[in-house]
Amino acid sequence: MTTVSPLSGDAPSLSDLAAEVGFTLPETYNASRLLWDNLPRRGDAPAVIADSGLWTYRRLAEEAARIGNTLLAGGARPGERVLLILDDEPAYPAAIMGALRAGLVPVLINTLSPPELIRFFAEDSDAVAAVVSVAYKDLVSAADLVGTACRMLLFAEATPPWATAPIDLPESQTSRRDMAFWMYSSGSTGRPKGVVHRHEDVPYIAATYARRVLKIGPDDICFSIPKIYFAYGFGNSVAFPLSCGAAVLLMPGRPQPAAVFDLIARHKPTLLFGLPTLYTALARDETAEGVDLSSVRLCISAAEVLSADIAATWKRRFGLDIVEGLGSTEMLHIYLSNEPERRKSGSAGRVVPGYAVRLLTREGRDAAVGEEGVMLVRGLSGAELYWNRPEKTAETMRDGWIDTGDRFQRDEDGFYFFRGRADDLVKVSGQWVYPLEIELLLNEHPKVLEACVQAVEMADKRLTVKAWIAPARGIEPDLALAAELKTYAKTKLLPHKYPREILFVESLPKTGTDKIDRQALLRLAPSQAISA
Repeated sequence: MTTVSPLSGDAPSLSDLAAEVGFTLPETYNASRLLWDNLPRRGDAPAVIADSGLWTYRRLAEEAARIGNTLLAGGARPGERVLLILDDEPAYPAAIMGALRAGLVPVLINTLSPPELIRFFAEDSDAVAAVVSVAYKDLVSAADLVGTACRMLLFAEATPPWATAPIDLPESQTSRRDMAFWMYSSGSTGRPKGVVHRHEDVPYIAATYARRVLKIGPDDICFSIPKIYFAYGFGNSVAFPLSCGAAVLLMPGRPQPAAVFDLIARHKPTLLFGLPTLYTALARDETAEGVDLSSVRLCISAAEVLSADIAATWKRRFGLDIVEGLGSTEMLHIYLSNEPERRKSGSAGRVVPGYAVRLLTREGRDAAVGEEGVMLVRGLSGAELYWNRPEKTAETMRDGWIDTGDRFQRDEDGFYFFRGRADDLVKVSGQWVYPLEIELLLNEHPKVLEACVQAVEMADKRLTVKAWIAPARGIEPDLALAAELKTYAKTKLLPHKYPREILFVESLPKTGTDKIDRQALLRLAPSQAISA
């Protein structure tokens, strides 16, 4: 936590930031209007494209109304929570919009969660119902929701339980500031935190990032590899296309490169949203030869730092630049971004219109240009609380600011560069080291597919730096390669900034949001890696 003097000062107010992008809403507002407002002009236009079929805006609204009506008929009441345990299929945006229109609060759940965590989500949120993909029937059964508040399970089958429900659903008269939906933010320790967002947050991320940076229009088709339960994916696949009258291409299951390329070839999306790990896998996959991405006008990356090597490889192979940005679950989407016309390699970009950013030094003053500071961000889409976590809320959300816990530097042109977490500076052999700096460098090496670098505690309580390396295709992991990588780090950085130990793995494990699972790497058994 950053210790600072009062954060209000002369910073722009939330209303000032909203005025900057011309954002206004009536006091009575329901976020489902993003769908229903399209019906007069876009009713017969494609809204959702999937291998299972194409849904127009009208059909999506009808299915959403059916789901909302079924939940209400089953006893759910406005303000009560509904778990959504769904893959990226047409029923997902329908369930979100239907629950919102009924005044219910959808809770978007990571479908890779184990049964005990599914039960925790149900208990923590007091969810009265769940809408579930058929593929997750066994998961929900193993979670044993008996004894929780959840009394209604609706499975998105070929003929779903809402199939005959009415297709008209009156809009619940919610306030723009009423609780609309939740997502869970896992963090590095402890139980996941329920991040509560309001109805106004959804159109705000569209009015800022989608319209000002991406310039999405009705002719666009959005294709997001990150799933809808991920804040990044929710914006890409639900908020942005619906707010702009565009279409979304949905892909269930894991994003294997061949399947991703096939879907692009057949459905011709215009915007591709991914993560650095995805772009790495796609650019270096053998099926990438001859792939046609000519329909794609813009590639977007977020969530982790994109290495210059991967960006350059992608450009050489497909002729497309990747526009990098930074967002969070607490802010709902991206608040720092490069732009197609103006970007700097390795940066998270500049402040998106409608947001404000501060970098605070350890002394609590604003960092100067080139000086490191912990980033705080504010904007109308920022969450106000973690559900039932008052201490964590007070620590992270203060005076309208979100304390990200991330260290950044800002250059003279207003571009921000990530320098690691506030708490990941470690002293190795008496000298300070940022593991991320080494990780980014190793990712540039031509013999490295992916790298992860972390500080680990040794038996005597001292810290050391360890690297987990997935070698590039055709590269043999051995002592010679380990020595080469250590020398590379010493000569490109400073002599003390190198990984003391290297573990070679076939691939780096990923979380449900396709970030590197750093905790899983720390748990690897000796037999699961080659030490060098």
